[in-house]
Amino acid sequence: MQPIPFTNLHQQYLDCQSEIDQAIATTIKKSSFITGPDVTEFEKMFSDYVGAEDCASTSSCTTGLLCSMRALKIGIGDEVITTPHTFVATTEAIVSVGATPVFVDIDAHTHQIDLNLIEQAITSRTKAVLFVDIYGQCPDIDRLRSLCDKHNLYMVEDAAHSLGNTWHGRPVGNLSDITCFSFNPVKNLGAMGDAGCVTGSPEFMDRIRMYRDHGRIGRYDIVELGYNARIDNMQSNIVMAKLPKLQNWIERKRKICAYYDSMLKDFVTTIPVVPGNSHSYYVYVIQTDQRDNLKEHLSQKGVQTNIHYATTTNLQPAFSNWYSPCPVAEKTVKEIISLPSWYSLSDAQIDHVVDSVRSYFA
Repeated sequence: MQPIPFTNLHQQYLDCQSEIDQAIATTIKKSSFITGPDVTEFEKMFSDYVGAEDCASTSSCTTGLLCSMRALKIGIGDEVITTPHTFVATTEAIVSVGATPVFVDIDAHTHQIDLNLIEQAITSRTKAVLFVDIYGQCPDIDRLRSLCDKHNLYMVEDAAHSLGNTWHGRPVGNLSDITCFSFNPVKNLGAMGDAGCVTGSPEFMDRIRMYRDHGRIGRYDIVELGYNARIDNMQSNIVMAKLPKLQNWIERKRKICAYYDSMLKDFVTTIPVVPGNSHSYYVYVIQTDQRDNLKEHLSQKGVQTNIHYATTTNLQPAFSNWYSPCPVAEKTVKEIISLPSWYSLSDAQIDHVVDSVRSYFA
């Protein structure tokens, strides 16, 4: 058995090579590389795909989160409740606008933000809950919406992992006040570089378009300080070329991950699907107190693994001024490991991953 990589980015290109090559060639022929009709077409196509009112594309999910904080007028003196179990960009966006991140611990089983702890973290300065669809599924959206409505808070969704997931049949992208997506190359729908977008109401999307383009509403009308955070046309066209394939890719991943669940549940802790989710499985995560030894064992068996994420953001030195203990998350990140679940894995490769995990515990 050849070594099994954690991902296979080239396969995604091969699956839609003619569409991607055509998208690149057309962009070059037009010599239009930033803004214009291509971006407008992308935003319309994506908002239709997720059933959102409107879409504003950005240079990455990180800049999408940052522009979203600005669009909601969150800044100095404000607090935003968030999870410590996420990539640094989630917390970075809050701190970058001068607001205070308020860390709420995670649920020990689902690894989602613990909805039982949110209400006690709300103060008169709280403006929003910025939650993360960790691994590819949402927390209880209806319950979270009720909490936000009760306390007049914005509901902001970091959906970097969860494009293609649905909540009771409704696509991620129209569940929250603002939803931020990533097209990082390793995501289920990846660009060939960095790219992202945000969905929500036209009011908020117009503000995000302003902030992503240096804070201007006309070529020379700079009304607020903004950023150079625009998507480039090459990436928007590549994402559009791939989008029709996304659902089939995710369906294959769901079958792989369901098989993992059934074959590994007696050896490790598997992460349950929160009822109401379809789960897009950006990554497949298991949990064991023997994580480091298991990771080494799998490496020796030729199985490449990853950790999402190895350090909680509340423990990152950059956020030490806002530290608060999150014992469940801090324990969890020492025990989790992500297995290969790329849609193009062969049945033999999948069985090798399963056999390699089981052989460690045997």
